[in-house]
Amino acid sequence: MNKKFDAIVVGAGQAGPSLVDRLATAGMTVAIVERHLFGGTCVNTGCTPTKTLVASAEVIHQARRAADYGIRIEGSITTDLRAVKARKEKIIDASRTGLEIWLRGMKNCTVYQGHARFESPHALRVGDDLISADQIFLNVGGRANVPNMAGIDRIAYLTNTSILDLEVLPRHLVVVGGSYIGLEFAQMFRRFGSEVTVIEKGPHLLWREDADICGAIEGIFANEGIAIRTEAECIRFEARGQDIAAGVNCAVGQPEEVVGSHVLLAVGRRPNTDDLGVEQAGLKLDAHGYIEVDDQLRTNVPGIWALGDCNGKGAFTHTAYNDYEIVAQNLLDGRSRRVSDRIPCYGLFIDPPLGRVGMSESQARAAKRKIRVGQRPMTRVKRAVEKGESQGLMKVIVDADSNEILGAAVLGPGGDEAVHCFIDMMSAKAPYTTLRDTVHIHPTVSELIPTICGELKP
Repeated sequence: MNKKFDAIVVGAGQAGPSLVDRLATAGMTVAIVERHLFGGTCVNTGCTPTKTLVASAEVIHQARRAADYGIRIEGSITTDLRAVKARKEKIIDASRTGLEIWLRGMKNCTVYQGHARFESPHALRVGDDLISADQIFLNVGGRANVPNMAGIDRIAYLTNTSILDLEVLPRHLVVVGGSYIGLEFAQMFRRFGSEVTVIEKGPHLLWREDADICGAIEGIFANEGIAIRTEAECIRFEARGQDIAAGVNCAVGQPEEVVGSHVLLAVGRRPNTDDLGVEQAGLKLDAHGYIEVDDQLRTNVPGIWALGDCNGKGAFTHTAYNDYEIVAQNLLDGRSRRVSDRIPCYGLFIDPPLGRVGMSESQARAAKRKIRVGQRPMTRVKRAVEKGESQGLMKVIVDADSNEILGAAVLGPGGDEAVHCFIDMMSAKAPYTTLRDTVHIHPTVSELIPTICGELKP
């Protein structure tokens, strides 16, 4: 069946459904196509399931620490991974089902479930249906990258998606990749009861962060018994009976290796653009398969936009949602919003969490900025000490000439929330002195943010 719409949205991730709502409310006829699960990565295999698992891991960790707080728990404390998974699935299902019901009941919206492929710049085939529109918005997301490492084709490995289906705890989980996804799974499975080793090619975990942040995170992991192997320049795999050996160097004679029961590959993401028929639309991709867009998310083909993980402009739910805001407000509200206007910010949801915004100290110095830095360890934050969670630190980077806040990091209890003090100030383009002179509530972690703003040093 052939059908013409005013607009087509491909993908029901974080940008797509909200955009459909805005367009349909404006009176446009809109089709949304979803080939698998409503909600995209965030709801199904990303934020929602992992933060649910992180919460379970925090509970068992606190239970094991009960004696530190004067609380006695009789008997053993163990993880029921099936029950942990069931809780996760219940939360996911509620989000996914609610979203689908909303879309299917939306006025002016038609839902297609199937795989969309371009047949021309403004026509897509979805099963037996050919749908077309003058405006097409691609929100097709991404998936785990599986690099061509030696021996990878001869072992069974896990990705960030398949590890969510485990019902039996790994004896020894080997995590390949010391960045955000890998570290969250490493800590949660260590807390669930697995032996865990993290293998990273770089010199440090999260090696793009400042050395003090990297060092603090490595210390947190070491304190929980997580083994770390950095500078692994030659990663390869080999089956060893029921186990898997992961080689970490190429030394002649006795190469070093780590033997585990399970291997998790956490080495980046790739966009879902290889089966979209982009060549039929004439869309340009970059060397990594991302759809090339301008500062307002327009592709090289008039009338086609790309939002979310598939455009390479941000790998987070909040950047995907901001993509929706940019496109919708520019099209419907007469705005001129741009991707380059947003301030980079993100979190690492280990425990304690890391909240980050803007430039790191090393990035600012590399850019030859004249800076001043304020810093304080969590051991000098009373609220953190009182909670028994004094690992980590907070820091702020300020331009010495303009007083502009260039960036900040909060690694500690509530760091993923406290960092918004800096995000909001930077968005308002307020000088650091505004934050320095603001009265915060006592006793909190955030109350020390004005303090470090008053203790800046070159």
